[in-house]
Amino acid sequence: MAQIHITEQLDAVEEFEQKPVPVSKLKSWKSFLGMYAGEHTAGTEFVIGPLFVAHGASANDIVWGLLVGNLLAVLSWAFLTGPIAVKERVTLYYLLEKISGKKLTTVYNLVNALMFCFLAGSMIAVSATAVGIPFGLTMPTLNDWFPNSVGWIVAVVAVGAVTTVVAMFGYNLVSKFANIASPWMILVFLASAVAVLPELGVHSLSDFWARANDTIWTGTPMEGQSQFTFWHIMFFAWFANMAMHIGMADLSILRYAKKWYYGFNSGAGMFLGHYMAWMASGILYALFLKETSFSTEFAPGPVAYRAAGIAGALTVIIAGWTTANPTIYRAGLALQAIRPKWKTWKVTLVVGLITTLASVFPALVMKLLNFVALYGLILMPMGAVIMMDEYIIPKLNLSRKYAETFNKSFNLAAAVAWGVTLLFSIWLNLTFGVEVFFLGLPGWFVASALYLVTSYFIQKNKIKGGIE
Repeated sequence: MAQIHITEQLDAVEEFEQKPVPVSKLKSWKSFLGMYAGEHTAGTEFVIGPLFVAHGASANDIVWGLLVGNLLAVLSWAFLTGPIAVKERVTLYYLLEKISGKKLTTVYNLVNALMFCFLAGSMIAVSATAVGIPFGLTMPTLNDWFPNSVGWIVAVVAVGAVTTVVAMFGYNLVSKFANIASPWMILVFLASAVAVLPELGVHSLSDFWARANDTIWTGTPMEGQSQFTFWHIMFFAWFANMAMHIGMADLSILRYAKKWYYGFNSGAGMFLGHYMAWMASGILYALFLKETSFSTEFAPGPVAYRAAGIAGALTVIIAGWTTANPTIYRAGLALQAIRPKWKTWKVTLVVGLITTLASVFPALVMKLLNFVALYGLILMPMGAVIMMDEYIIPKLNLSRKYAETFNKSFNLAAAVAWGVTLLFSIWLNLTFGVEVFFLGLPGWFVASALYLVTSYFIQKNKIKGGIE
């Protein structure tokens, strides 16, 4: 049998970018359980948990803020994203093109792909901190924005290459990779945290809460870091993946689901991943700070290696991959939607190169909390547009999928909703000092209202024969 060339295998990958997913290709709940557990028990967890410690969150803030915020995130996936995904069965980008038109969707796709590249880049950087351990790599600090050595660049490029190759083979391989990696990663996170508790003064269950308050989550931020409260933790946990659920990016993933309620599988990521892993990594970081006299070095790889040896370092590497893989996949779909004739794997290769270039800058890791909140805020208004178009526009006796219905390449209503919402958010931030973590909720209501009002006037004028 003749050996199939690698490019022929890649060309054969069918991702249904411009048509609904056929029934024969739908996946069971197990596929989504593994993907969400793998993606959200990931490299970001080794950064976010420690940053909560650095920002002085208290133990009460962490326990209750994460509980409420992660629950809201699961409900958002299940009740907002899931029903639309299984009804439409198309990618976010193709659905948005039907609503907003080719021109506006092209701009959105470029912004979306760039944001996803930066997010995946931060995960590649996290994995690189573990890859560099055997080579004595000098790790970045909380204040580093630029690469600090040639060795750092080499480590990042190596991790980026592997991550890109996996993503190039499409959703099937991404999902299988996550299902294999996620179970043992979760166990390493938990086991590592439990193993180091005695070194933090926890020798029995009754000791834990006292040490949690005075040694781990002390309520006192490190020098140069802002103070976090319950509200910071809750809104961050809810909106850390705002682009995916409220912003509707996971339409591209859940379109493969047999039932809408598979969106509840996100709970595996939110509670095994975000809740447990953020707390576990915070515990590991607290020990690191204690042993280094509050060093500003910020490297998830060495922190995990200190707690769990080689298994800890491998967990950081794999955890970075399981986040970066589906993120690069999503970014590839966004760019491929601009040029449908391009092969998805070739677009994904380009995305991987951009991502790897971005990941050499440690600032993506050091400022991850702000970046995650910002990218969700930037992409969120179009999720509001999709929600309103799906449920409210028909009740106003207006036509859904404006661009497709009226054969338009640009939907002014969607553009107004997106642009003005972002301007409104900037105004709130500059005028009243509202932090980026809190802008998503008012922004969603503003975007929804703007889209409905502008759509009403545009379509009513069209019916009356007026100008748009």
